[in-house]
Parts: sequence; structure tokens; C-alpha cells
Amino acid sequence: MIDTDRPLLFLDVDGPLIPFGDPPPGGYPVHRSPYVPADTTPGGNPLIARVDPELGPRLLSLPAEPVWATTWLEDANDCLAPWLGLPRLPVVDWPVDDSDNAENAENADTRDAAHPPVGLHWKTRTLVAWAGGRPFAWVDDEITGADRRWVAAHSPARALLHRVDPRRGLTEADFAALDTWLRAA
Repeated sequence: MIDTDRPLLFLDVDGPLIPFGDPPPGGYPVHRSPYVPADTTPGGNPLIARVDPELGPRLLSLPAEPVWATTWLEDANDCLAPWLGLPRLPVVDWPVDDSDNAENAENADTRDAAHPPVGLHWKTRTLVAWAGGRPFAWVDDEITGADRRWVAAHSPARALLHRVDPRRGLTEADFAALDTWLRAA
């Protein structure tokens, strides 16, 4: 059941939950989940062991409705949700054609909603539409100024676009910022 009184929390996987990039000295931590049988990696994906299972209860404690906003789609429910002790979450379906979006943020303020600014992340317009006027926080490692400007101009509700360092994933500081914003939404 969807609780429309709470803000949405759009969650990307690669970067916010699974750290990647240049590993810290000693490599990335490897975790075991208390929520799945020993020696089990849901979906057989070895990167899931980088996901700290303690993130699950932390995400559920935020005053928001979590939603997968990742290219993992339903695999996030099949692989990550059990690892994190999460229930099945709603999943954003992505449009097939993202040809209107380019990677260069040049001239990002000169285009309108029908022609998104160059540099706008391919997820941005879909997330605003999916939110349907509800406040939302979007946690991702690829958010740019072009995304923030577009959402500020086109979302009828408050929105927080929270960029996470992909080498670290969600940190205590990220959770504090999200909790503060979500409680005020």
C-alpha cells in the first residue's frame, strides 16, 4: 500500500549502495548479511557483498517511501532487498528512448521542458513525472546542476537531489542530510 502522505525516496544502486571506482586503501569492505543464509549472494552478484546490510534498516527509518530508481529494475528487489532486509519496493520503469539527453551540460538553461537541457540526466524527467506532484528525495551519484535546475523549474513539489560519492556510498552525513530534509518536506 502506498502512503501518499510521505515523500518519496528514489534510490539508485550503483554508487549510493554499491561503492565503486578507485577502492580505498585495503579495498572495499565485504559484508555478510544477517537477512540471507550464510554463503548466499542473492542473484549471484559478487558486488552485493560490498553493500552494507545495515543500510536497509537505516533506509526504512527515514520518513519516506523508498522506491528503486535504478537500471537494476526488479533485480533490485530480487537481489538487494533480501540482502538489506527490505520488503519489495516499487520500481521506476525507464523510458526506452533517451536520445534527447546528452552528456554535455553546455547551454543547460536555454531549453524548455519539451526539449530538455543538454546535460540533463536521463532519469530526471521520469522521476519528476513518477513522483506525480509528491515531494521527493533522489539519491544518486550522477546528479548535476542541470538536473537541479530542471527539477526546480518543473517539479510542483519540493525535491532534494542528493549526490552521493560513489567511492564511499551512503554515509552517516548522507543519512543526516536526507533525514533532516525529509522531516521538513
